Amino acid sequence: MEGQGLRDRASDFSDLGAAIVGASFDSVEEQKKFADEYDFLFPLISDPERKIGELYGVARPADDPAVAFSLRTSFLISPEGLIAAIWDQDSITDFQTHGDEVLSVIRSQS
Repeated sequence: MEGQGLRDRASDFSDLGAAIVGASFDSVEEQKKFADEYDFLFPLISDPERKIGELYGVARPADDPAVAFSLRTSFLISPEGLIAAIWDQDSITDFQTHGDEVLSVIRSQS
């Protein structure tokens, strides 16, 4: 999962002044369990009403068999609060090196 690739490079993100934040449709309790299981030390946003997911276009249609899950997507948000880059589930070719890809884009925009 892409979160592990980001987690593994957390210190590199911090060195660049970037923060990692995750979001899902899970409850706070489910996220806590998930974060503990996978050693995610970055914040996770609970969006069970799918409001954030709808705004970012990652909520699946109601008739999708996997409607309970968001589309796997990473967003790079600039210091100005604008979306600077998007990686959707089709463009993330290797979850383990995904963090490197994001870091490369951050460095190129610095």
